[in-house]
Amino acid sequence: MGRIMSIDYGRKRVGLAVTDPLQIIATALDTVHSKDVLEYIEAYIRKEYIELFVVGLPKNLDNTDAESMADVKPFVKKLEAKFNIPVVWVDERFTSKLAMRAMIDSGVKKSERRKKENTDKISAVIILQSYLESISLK
Repeated sequence: MGRIMSIDYGRKRVGLAVTDPLQIIATALDTVHSKDVLEYIEAYIRKEYIELFVVGLPKNLDNTDAESMADVKPFVKKLEAKFNIPVVWVDERFTSKLAMRAMIDSGVKKSERRKKENTDKISAVIILQSYLESISLK
């Protein structure tokens, strides 16, 4: 059984999270610059087997595509072409707010909460955890 990697893609930064090999626990991996993310993933795949990508689906409250979808779709096409690993989309609405709340609740200092890369990583964990919960219900 391989790991599942979650991707919270942004124009500047990309939050990444992965499961353990048994696909039970979602853990923050890293935040990388969007121009470097494919190379980062490639290096990670050389060390660890990834069987699925879970990508945050940017939607507005009215369920229409968010503006950032214009950046995410081309990235996902490159991801699929480069790695030939299946991609599943997961609604990412409210993940940034949930990430901030998680940091506050766990006692993360305000100076650390201001760092956008921390929010991106935790958002990726929330996206991945949401996916894991959805498949456990089936």
